[in-house]
Amino acid sequence: MSTTLTPVLSRHWDQTDSFTRAAYEREGGYRAMRTAFGMEPDTIVQAVKDSGLRGRGGAGFPTGMKWGFLPPSSPNPRYLVVNADESEPGTCKDIPLMLANPHVLVEGVIISSYAIRSNHAFIYVRGEVLHVIRRLQQAVAEAYEAGYLGKDILGTGYDLELVVHTGAGAYICGEETALLDSLEGYRGQPRLKPPFPAVAGLYGGPTVINNVESIASVPSIVENGADWFASMGTEKSKGFGIFSLSGHVTRPGQYEAPLGITLRELLDMAGGIREGHRLKFWTPGGSSTPLFTDEHLDVPLDFESVGAAGSMLGTRALQIFDETTCVVRAVLRWSEFYAHESCGKCTPCREGTYWYKQTLKRLDAGQGTEEDLETLLDLSDNILGRSFCALGDGATSPVTSSIKLFRDEYIAHFTQGGCPFDPAKSTVWAGGQ
Repeated sequence: MSTTLTPVLSRHWDQTDSFTRAAYEREGGYRAMRTAFGMEPDTIVQAVKDSGLRGRGGAGFPTGMKWGFLPPSSPNPRYLVVNADESEPGTCKDIPLMLANPHVLVEGVIISSYAIRSNHAFIYVRGEVLHVIRRLQQAVAEAYEAGYLGKDILGTGYDLELVVHTGAGAYICGEETALLDSLEGYRGQPRLKPPFPAVAGLYGGPTVINNVESIASVPSIVENGADWFASMGTEKSKGFGIFSLSGHVTRPGQYEAPLGITLRELLDMAGGIREGHRLKFWTPGGSSTPLFTDEHLDVPLDFESVGAAGSMLGTRALQIFDETTCVVRAVLRWSEFYAHESCGKCTPCREGTYWYKQTLKRLDAGQGTEEDLETLLDLSDNILGRSFCALGDGATSPVTSSIKLFRDEYIAHFTQGGCPFDPAKSTVWAGGQ
């Protein structure tokens, strides 16, 4: 694996005006759009299929294949919806991408909408990130001003309306069908599938829902060709992606690299674990993926390898924790998040995450027993695969994996009558001393 990064999405993030149309076009922006308008829509879909681009929102479903699921004829309009509701703990790639370079997303939306023959597109972004919303709205206004959106774009006869829609801030709205309900003005709760969104999605019409990074990757595929994109990454996980390193790392931030890079290589670039400390555990794909330890430093970060090692690549949110961190407290914090964000539609997730929180609080305070660990595992069995959507499944990941890897640490809490860790030592201001 090469350790030389050749950024694509983040190439111009260091420029002070990177978010403007002028800066984007200065670096060749909107060239791919013009190329795409000279191609047949089906040819673009095929190019995205050939590139091997897989969904960058966590599941890794082939993007071109998803586009191909749209029924060839339907009385309803087709829609493209961009899922920009990034809100899982540790996941922070789409928000900086939209902040630094919103036009690559807008261009991606134009090309993707043209490819799937849609005349209406939406970017659903969470309401808390007001600075990002303003950037997106400005970028969309600049694109309309240039004639890249609206009626008869560049004289091609193609029309596209793009709406930036702000959500009210619910993690569940990152689930694609809950996002659609929210977009339609209802309470954000997941829908029963089938019908799948490709057949009956937004307003009952055929709908494609893709992650920000997935759509933002489309212009470079059109510009450079499917083979160029497929030449990066691994055999089944093609291309590049943004890896978000946070936590106890010397230089946290976004690292754009080919899929298949390892955490060891990324840590080398990020200056390693903070000085004087060692890696204890980490998440390969955000808080809803099973934990890894230092034994997994050399696992290639692609969908297949991470899955084979017992976790999920997810959103490539690499949260790094050193030996000062109490794993019980970390899992409690995540469980509190899932309990708070559960929409309450289904019993396993609504009740299960509540009892996770209560049991972990007791354990963290040193008042639990070993029987509580079996209760947590039993709860997990009743949530996993039985909840209405993936939120419940994700909530079980840190609980089950932490008990498997750090059972002794759980036991130490109640044998010592409290947490054996000093919480201040894991903080930045304590310097970890």
